Amino acid sequence: MTNAMAATLIASVVCALLSCWLVLTGWSLMGDAVSHAVLPGVVLAYIVGAPFALGAVVFGLLAVALIGAVRDRSRVKEDAAIGIVFTTLFALGLVLVSITPSQVDLNHIVFGNLLGVSAADLIQIAVLGAIVATVLIVKRRDFTLFAFDPSHAFAIGLSPRLIGATMLGLLALTAVTALQVVGVVLVVAMLIIPGATAYLLTDRFRLMLVIAPAAAAACGIIGLYISFYANTSLGGMVVLTQGVFFFAVYLFAPTRGVITGRLRSRA
Repeated sequence: MTNAMAATLIASVVCALLSCWLVLTGWSLMGDAVSHAVLPGVVLAYIVGAPFALGAVVFGLLAVALIGAVRDRSRVKEDAAIGIVFTTLFALGLVLVSITPSQVDLNHIVFGNLLGVSAADLIQIAVLGAIVATVLIVKRRDFTLFAFDPSHAFAIGLSPRLIGATMLGLLALTAVTALQVVGVVLVVAMLIIPGATAYLLTDRFRLMLVIAPAAAAACGIIGLYISFYANTSLGGMVVLTQGVFFFAVYLFAPTRGVITGRLRSRA
């Protein structure tokens, strides 16, 4: 449980930081694509004895490259290209899981295995999380300008293509960071819900970068404790707690809450 809590906190904070930019740039579906596309990479890494992170990162970047190639070199639009690539790679991963003899339950990759986080896994999660968080904090101005106005970013000498590629690379690393916490199926929830929740609570991006990680970390701890005492899925309960908090904010946020808005209009 100690390792599980540490891994959950690290993954929650890192995913929440990146989710702020994903929500603003409208890359929610891209987050879903990358998080699912890493599955065959993880299985192949297990087969050859390589680190899981290496295989996941390679296939995450491969998914991004394939989506770009299909989008730019055919009449297929981006949303269709994303759907085609990520479902195909995810299906490949499921096939590899089904035919790979293993003493380890590879289904844990799909659904997460928080209680199976070892000291080595925790170090890997911490290192990848630190890399992603450092890049996001150091380059936050460039990423923010890219999210709000890519044309202005290009006009002042920045490369929107390079910034976008960097964000996609960070997305792949972040998916690996959260892989063992909630599995590839629910990674997208940790990549979207915190940023969307913070977006409903504030108009200032700096505050989003504080609210999202704080809320994600709190939901992670609460979800772990509830799961421990209720004997439920750890990763599932963490995501469920984030979802419940989002809908509470959706209904009762001071300025954008549905119910608070109706009460204010009646008053």
